Amino acid sequence: MMRKFKDIPYERPDATKLEPRLKALIERFGAASSPQEQDGLMAEINTIRRQVDSMFALCQIRHTVDTTNDFYDKENEACDTLQPVFEGIQTEYYRALLGSRFRHELEAKWGAQLFRKAELQMKTFKPEVLEDLQAENRLSSEYVKLKAGAKILFEGQERNLPQMDPFFESTDRAMRRRAQEAISGFYAAHGEDFDRIYDKLVKLRHGIALKLGFPNFVPLAYARLARSDYDARMVANYRKQVLESIVPLASALKRRQALRLGLPALKFHDEGLDFLTGNATPKGDSTWIVERARQMYAEMSPETDEFFTLMRERELMDLETRKGKAGGGYCTFIATEGAPFIFSNFNGTSGDVDVLTHEAGHAFQCLRSAGYEVPEYNWPTLEACEIHSMSMEFFAWPWMGKFFGPDEDKYKFAHLAGALTFIPYGVAVDEFQHWVYENPAAAVAERRAAWRGTERKYLPHRDFDGDTFLENGGYWFRQGHIFESPFYYIDYTLAQVCAFEFWGRSRQDRAAAWTDYLKLCGLGGSLPFTALVREAGLHDPFADGTIGRTLAPIEQWLGSIDDRRM
Repeated sequence: MMRKFKDIPYERPDATKLEPRLKALIERFGAASSPQEQDGLMAEINTIRRQVDSMFALCQIRHTVDTTNDFYDKENEACDTLQPVFEGIQTEYYRALLGSRFRHELEAKWGAQLFRKAELQMKTFKPEVLEDLQAENRLSSEYVKLKAGAKILFEGQERNLPQMDPFFESTDRAMRRRAQEAISGFYAAHGEDFDRIYDKLVKLRHGIALKLGFPNFVPLAYARLARSDYDARMVANYRKQVLESIVPLASALKRRQALRLGLPALKFHDEGLDFLTGNATPKGDSTWIVERARQMYAEMSPETDEFFTLMRERELMDLETRKGKAGGGYCTFIATEGAPFIFSNFNGTSGDVDVLTHEAGHAFQCLRSAGYEVPEYNWPTLEACEIHSMSMEFFAWPWMGKFFGPDEDKYKFAHLAGALTFIPYGVAVDEFQHWVYENPAAAVAERRAAWRGTERKYLPHRDFDGDTFLENGGYWFRQGHIFESPFYYIDYTLAQVCAFEFWGRSRQDRAAAWTDYLKLCGLGGSLPFTALVREAGLHDPFADGTIGRTLAPIEQWLGSIDDRRM
């Protein structure tokens, strides 16, 4: 029977029972006399792995929906300690898998990508780093709680960080400026804590890398992310293309925004407002939005109809912001249930609709590839994951009138322009992280200065208008990926280039583009990033010329819109 989320039982994984059981299975795997016997043992091992991963996912969800819940707060702390233990066991399994005398037969059945991932995982763990990994998890959780606990007194009410977002879209410039000052005030007041947490994380990660035989954390981070088909050199060349091709266009779009707003120059607190008449906003509350999403997915395809029906009937979404709820949004997967889960913080902006396209794109892919018998294939690597989500945003365009009514054109212009102007910021986050981990001994002030320099390079239009905290390089405190998921950010920009290509193709032949999208989702993580891109009929974003080719129709479309009349 398919259970609702609230009825799924949680039980902390018991390492004292599961560790010896898994190790015995791994030992039997190594001694097996046939590929069929090893195959059967893989199935037993993967069943336990799915159970453990599902409990970790349940704990994450129930902790982030209410960080003040004492039970799940303690469980989250326990899971921070347990996850590296099971990571160590998984490494032993991968060692046995790679050393199998029947590797050829297993690889023929399961594909080479499983073995590529195993080889990379082997590089990321030794028993000597177990306690360091546990400490890394605890520091990441401390960052999440610090942000989730924000209490900002603004306009007569106490608000958390997501609840401040709508004020950045106010048509009242003074309101936007006050909102920026309030946010900066929170981060500045807790600046020592943010710096302390990150400084410990950097030094801890550098130490882990040295223990594992890496020169610094950068190659270890790439291995953790299972980047088997590209390296830091290719990423640097990609950033160079962004600097040359996209940064000038993004700056021109910001100048265009200033003209729309009737301003001589755009300040940072103005960037959230796209139109003097106000940004496009959904025309109803969260229940209304979900109902419109139901209609959209029912009309989009039989596959999406089935998907969104399941999400609603099993209550696999927590969408509204509340005090004590962690910020941001994510999609995770409860493997034992074959069920994805969407977490977000609705706040009355167009971002509420974006959640039900972006995170739903992740969840849709999860269901499309949930049938893989090896857990490694349920998700692809992260940059490929983001193709599913960002492309779904564009495939949903024909239905945006359902959500935005007369503001549909406003939404589409701001959505496409915003996706493009995001890319320079995304590569700035990546370049900053490369600098940080190549200079792990840098002082806090040097780190902030490095961020500010990178910001000026890729976001030359950004003017903080005298905000001391931001002028001194504090903006990156907001970016949770930098703390929690190092180097997981360039992924969004690579995927955005691929999603732009789907946008262009869907305007020419929607049926063919959708067919390739379904194929991509169904492939899950069975191939590395660039191979998945090829299978979907897309161009490699690392290749010289891809960015220019992909941007041409977007630049043409944006140029054809009279945005000053919106």
